[in-house]
Amino acid sequence: MIHLDDYVPILGASEVGELRALGALLGGRTVQMVNSTSVGGGVAEILNRLIPILQELGLAVRWDVVTGGDDFFEVTKAFHNALHGGPYTMPPESFAVFLAYTEQNLARLHMDAEFTVIHDPQPAGLINARRDGSGHWIWRCHIDLSKPHPMVWGFLEPFVVRYDGAIFSSPDFSRQLPIAQYLFYPCIDPLSEKNLDLEPEFVRATLERFGIDPKRPVLTQVSRFDRLKDPVGVVQAYQSVKRYTDCQLVLAGGGAKDDPEGGAVLEEVQQAAAGDPDIHVLDLPPWSALEINALQRGSTIIIQKSLREGFGLTVTEGLWKKKPVVASAVGGIPRQVIHKHTGLLAHSVEGTAYQIRYLLSNPSIAHRLGEQGHEHVRENFLITTNAKR
Repeated sequence: MIHLDDYVPILGASEVGELRALGALLGGRTVQMVNSTSVGGGVAEILNRLIPILQELGLAVRWDVVTGGDDFFEVTKAFHNALHGGPYTMPPESFAVFLAYTEQNLARLHMDAEFTVIHDPQPAGLINARRDGSGHWIWRCHIDLSKPHPMVWGFLEPFVVRYDGAIFSSPDFSRQLPIAQYLFYPCIDPLSEKNLDLEPEFVRATLERFGIDPKRPVLTQVSRFDRLKDPVGVVQAYQSVKRYTDCQLVLAGGGAKDDPEGGAVLEEVQQAAAGDPDIHVLDLPPWSALEINALQRGSTIIIQKSLREGFGLTVTEGLWKKKPVVASAVGGIPRQVIHKHTGLLAHSVEGTAYQIRYLLSNPSIAHRLGEQGHEHVRENFLITTNAKR
């Protein structure tokens, strides 16, 4: 089990000491975290690593997950896409489905903590449990709300404005709200299985186990199989690069309980990759953190070609591993990938392919970007920074 003192070699004793001092001020306070899944996706990963740290600091933290049928998660996935700026094609009764499951979860959960943090739209309606202004309620939004669908945001906003405050992952995502707003960047844990240092032999063996040649350039995107991550666009960029430079492509991901579209998107990616033995589409189970770590560490370039993005922790992971990153200039990604300083940004399939070819042709520049990206993450995007805030 990881303890705070284990972070001293990475952060320094003074940083860890400051965390302990803050914990002493808040010791014994009760905190309730609520989201929509305990497995899969960045929010679950953050909570899995953040909560033990907060508990070691003396806070009484518990984590609850809202439940629902397939119809609930189909609606909330449609909400997710629409809040990212996409169309909303669900029937009018979809809002009633959301409200019905909200009531079921209200009846099941005990919402009695001094501090309640509700993550993302799926459990936003739990604010109905608040009575007479009791406790402190925060809505933490991990998605890009810069251009939400008016109807969906119009439905959710009356819930959001009843919170004491809202947390966003980028200043660009904030809305005009009559409540306090805060900026918290998501984070990674450098000591988790997905990010800890690995022996080169393990990295090499993992690549070979998946049929990947460690002696040839490897391009990798790690993400859920989600159309907003544009995995088919990644295949197209790779195909453009492959015409000029020998390389391999890894698309590694998996599903999450709150994402019912994953299977269909995986099938689309497999069809796009058909016939090319150098494209490796890996549908990995939730317990594959070490394998993902090894795939990233064995990669030549990390890609994140999202069409919309809340923050993109897979970008953070790649930067932490000192890998050059080529990513879309969307959502919170430019907060991490500072163009030509910690990575390269792109705006299209063609632009992504161009930046990949540039890095493959200039390994010294790729190395420099990786080193600078690692330091950028150390200073801004580690789990202890979130714990402090």
